Amino acid sequence: MTGRRRPRYLGAAGAFAVCMAGTTLPTPLYGLYQEQIGFSELMVTVVFAVYALGVIGVLLLVGNVSDAVGRRPVLLCGLGCAAGAAVAFLAEQGLALLFVGRLLSGFSAGLFTGTATAYVLELAPPDRRARAGFAATAANMGGLGLGPLLSGLLAEYTSHPLTLPYLVHLALLAVSFAVTWLLPETVAGARPLRTARPRRPDLPPQVRGVFVPAGIAAFAGFSLLGVFTSVSPAFLAEDLDVHNHAAVGAIVCLAFFASTAGQLLVPRLGAARAIPLGCLVLIAGLGLLALSLATGTLTPLVLAALVGGTGQGMGLRGAVGEVAGAAPAEQRGGVLSALFVVAYFGISIPVIGIGLLARPRLTHAGLVFAACMAALAAASGAYLLRRRVS
Repeated sequence: MTGRRRPRYLGAAGAFAVCMAGTTLPTPLYGLYQEQIGFSELMVTVVFAVYALGVIGVLLLVGNVSDAVGRRPVLLCGLGCAAGAAVAFLAEQGLALLFVGRLLSGFSAGLFTGTATAYVLELAPPDRRARAGFAATAANMGGLGLGPLLSGLLAEYTSHPLTLPYLVHLALLAVSFAVTWLLPETVAGARPLRTARPRRPDLPPQVRGVFVPAGIAAFAGFSLLGVFTSVSPAFLAEDLDVHNHAAVGAIVCLAFFASTAGQLLVPRLGAARAIPLGCLVLIAGLGLLALSLATGTLTPLVLAALVGGTGQGMGLRGAVGEVAGAAPAEQRGGVLSALFVVAYFGISIPVIGIGLLARPRLTHAGLVFAACMAALAAASGAYLLRRRVS
């Protein structure tokens, strides 16, 4: 039984990674879109925020629908939205289709984040539940990291930088659709998809005590990742004179891979301890980001991706573990979706703020961001430590 079930949760994790990779594919390409279409750095953050708002909207409206209609139908819809986003980028003729592509990417991520996390956990045999938790969060972060790495390499070393990344992604989505179609349903008594009704995620009483600290940690960590996926390419080009798309993609990828590595530390630390420690490591990463911005040097930025990503990963896996462990099985998808609503507010709100402050220089906006997020992470860590002591 264990031997047969192991590939099932890994197959679901693979589809999760492919879907999330599509959401970050445009990151190294924003400079090319700016040259082709002509828009400001503020518009880059707006395009990025459209994605985050799409995620939040789906999570709020149908974040817990998979608890009723099953995991597979929701994930298949998410893969369909991801394919629609790739087609929109392939047909891109201006800002309108960029917005459509990012909105559909947001829909796909919103449908996947909570649902796929719950699905991977449920497909795993009981003795591999801890590994499945890592597989789910690693698929999320690893997929987000693979997106810019793939598109950066293809943009730099092929002659079709704005089409080939999306064609490759469509092929991967087709494989993921087939894998997901063949996986078993894990929700007992799942109703037909047509019976689904929009319903906001709600928090059972037993979850509320752990949700606040988990949500704070997720917000702070995702805000750093939002900066790396939206405005770091512009900083690299304008202030550090780094124009190689593959290098830009690799630096962004580094933050997400460091997040995956940080998650490996959580089983030894314990989820409750990992969250405040993750906040502390995240503050160090923000300090390195501020140093890079202030001095215009590349090395602190690379270290910021490594250190900040590690802190984010520690906090995320700790948060997912605490929340999923406290949630009843029949409400787990909705509760995890609520957690990711908070996380994606962390991606969108600070990034829009940076876009508004980016004139006269992006550096100044980044320094304000780093100071604000460090203060938030410090307050979060202090609150979590005080809660542990009491």
